[in-house]
Amino acid sequence: MNNYSTTTLTMTRNFDVTPKRVFDAWLNPEMMRKWFFTLEGTNKVAQNDPQVGGTWEIVDHRDGKDYRAIGEYIEIDPSKKLVFTFKMPQFSESEDTITVELKELQQGCEMTFSQNIIVPHEENWTPADIEKALGEYHDGSEHGWNLMFMGLKELVETGKVSYRG
Repeated sequence: MNNYSTTTLTMTRNFDVTPKRVFDAWLNPEMMRKWFFTLEGTNKVAQNDPQVGGTWEIVDHRDGKDYRAIGEYIEIDPSKKLVFTFKMPQFSESEDTITVELKELQQGCEMTFSQNIIVPHEENWTPADIEKALGEYHDGSEHGWNLMFMGLKELVETGKVSYRG
């Protein structure tokens, strides 16, 4: 794929728990299935091999369809930093890179999340079309992560997820 642009989504969230607790929620399949691209009730697969070069996979069943998200771990610094790829093969072969950094605060921790989003171009797109697509991908991703991070916060702070928008 040679015709594409990229945009970066960066989000920061605070949690009233240790960085280790939030870090674990990104890697523990039992926790992942409750918030990471899926919900416990719709999750079909939540598996991972949390080591550099290891892979992860989530399959969520919604509206009669399976949605599969996969990736590979690039960097793992326990309780501090996680870098991995993210791809949904049924929609695109493009692979985004996600970085999660955790910092201990006096009370709890701060998570800085960034996603390098690849936006494939369609034939005959003008610069205005590209700008519009970049905005839509960015805003759509931000909306999705926002909902997931509400679930993540609830999970790490209370042990369960009840919110769904």
